[in-house]
Amino acid sequence: MSDFLLEHCWFIPFYSLIGSFLTLPWSMRIVRQTGPRPAAYLNLLMTAIGFVHGSIAFYFIWQRQTEQLVFHWLQVADLNLTLSIELSPVSLGALEVVTGISLLAQIYALGYMEKDWSLARFYSLMGFFEAALGGIALSDSLFLSYALLEMLTLSTYLLVGFWYAQPLVVTAARDAFLTKRVGDIILLMGLVALSSYGAGLSFSQLENWASTSPLAPLTAALVGLSLIAGPTGKCAQFPLNLWLDEAMEGPNPAGIMRNSIVVSAGAYVLIKLQPVFTLSPIASDALIAIGTITAIGTSLIALAQIDIKRTLCHSTSAYLGLVFIAVGLGHVDIAFLLLLTHGVAKALLFMSAGSIIMTTSNQNITELGGLWSRMPATTSAFVVGASGLIALMPMGMFWTWQRWLNGSWKVDWWLLGVLLFVNFLSALNLTRVFRLVFLSQAQSKTRRAPEVPWPMALPMVVLTVIVLLTPLAPIRWPLWLSPTTPLANSDRAIFQYAIPLLVASGLFGCIMGATMELRRSWARPTQLYLRFFQDLFAYDFYVDKIYNFTVVWLVASLSKLASWFDRYVIDGVVNFVSLATIFGGNALKYNVSGQSQFYLLTIVLGVSFLLWSVLSGQWTIVTNYWSSLLSQ
Repeated sequence: MSDFLLEHCWFIPFYSLIGSFLTLPWSMRIVRQTGPRPAAYLNLLMTAIGFVHGSIAFYFIWQRQTEQLVFHWLQVADLNLTLSIELSPVSLGALEVVTGISLLAQIYALGYMEKDWSLARFYSLMGFFEAALGGIALSDSLFLSYALLEMLTLSTYLLVGFWYAQPLVVTAARDAFLTKRVGDIILLMGLVALSSYGAGLSFSQLENWASTSPLAPLTAALVGLSLIAGPTGKCAQFPLNLWLDEAMEGPNPAGIMRNSIVVSAGAYVLIKLQPVFTLSPIASDALIAIGTITAIGTSLIALAQIDIKRTLCHSTSAYLGLVFIAVGLGHVDIAFLLLLTHGVAKALLFMSAGSIIMTTSNQNITELGGLWSRMPATTSAFVVGASGLIALMPMGMFWTWQRWLNGSWKVDWWLLGVLLFVNFLSALNLTRVFRLVFLSQAQSKTRRAPEVPWPMALPMVVLTVIVLLTPLAPIRWPLWLSPTTPLANSDRAIFQYAIPLLVASGLFGCIMGATMELRRSWARPTQLYLRFFQDLFAYDFYVDKIYNFTVVWLVASLSKLASWFDRYVIDGVVNFVSLATIFGGNALKYNVSGQSQFYLLTIVLGVSFLLWSVLSGQWTIVTNYWSSLLSQ
């Protein structure tokens, strides 16, 4: 039985896909008498079956070696495209995270979207969403992973634009789709280049290929940079980070998946591509630079946000920036741990935020307050989720960073500085949000806010317990990679203070967030420099305006030039030919007499004119030739 379940793990993503198809009669309004809830129940059932199947397979995979299931798809001449599935603790563990959080998010959506008229369509899209994520978790094929990433981009577009009657939602869905497409196109170029340089189209072959690769330094750098582009868009990293902020216009249950699992899917592919980045220091340095800029910049941006979901989503970009740094440094096991600990904690925070929005019909944190006594489950979920993101013992992020800085890897001062900065700002930001939403005086929209119904409270409580158990992962995590650069004794003496410094930065951020002055929506700092920095962070360092004056202006100008050229040059030539034909025909019709002699005379005159033109040209050439001879 165990062999059967393991060998058929590839079918787990199809459970959710089947659930998505089963909801079509309700989402297409073919069945109306029962309402949309049966569609939700069918999709939930299929997700639960996939979770149970994956749990059993995950239990048995610890006793076996990593296996690959290869499906031959297309073979033409020298081209052999195979779809490879990897069965390992990492892949099945990632699949369990996908199906588990998806199951909780769908149960949560029963309460959050109870009165939405298109509930069946939402669950159909969620099934498609989960199928793409589950396939990425199991895929060992570059070709299959790219196809699944395209499915993920499409499903993100549809879920962000779910409430398509709102113009702002349509704009957000378009921007998210186009931003991801920029990275996907460059990623496809990199995958084609890999295959043309002899790399196998599976992740498990990349390490052997990279160790024997004869690529030139420039070629290796270009291939590495192209492979980074796709995950940069998927993980909302600079300069493709603005889409995640706009994607918060979609339903919150989809936002739970997007900020915990979807961004992690891009990082998951990036981690599997890590052997290619070892071929070029330029690619590794680019990963570190992108991750550092994003981690610092988005942490600052989050401080100035007043929308609760946007405050949390910029934090997502910051922690995924740390994953980019870990991959650039070759710390693959740390990157996996960061994805796990961040994913479950951020999912819990978004559940808490969705409960607040559902109860108060408001997501502006400056208009909320005093919810801790009215919504105890929501308050507990926010506190546990926030604690799981900062280095506070004994939560998961503390043990993850302790493992990163415990001397197993060579760690530079700049990395410790980045971790201290991100940890401090995260603690400060989350404490600020907690005070405004839960601890301050009750506002007009929060005086009678009740706790959420059980379909929303149950997933929050379950995920709260999971976040509390997450520290077991970094503590008991097996060493997937052996340390390659152990610290020297002098470095060990320095970095034995790293963990106390991280803890101190988190505590200092909490203390500063608890004592700083809180400003409501009508309050603005009078100091000019404070207002300048507030606007700079609140408007994302004006990156969107920079895009409007550079990339958007260039594309718009080229489009106008192409339109003018098409209208007045291409169309002008075509219109000239057509008008000449019309006028010529109208002129000739008056010379038609119906007599064959006249037609014959016309043909003779035309042929004579052509012969005269040719002979006159030849005569000119002969004359010039003889003139040159005589002059000599």
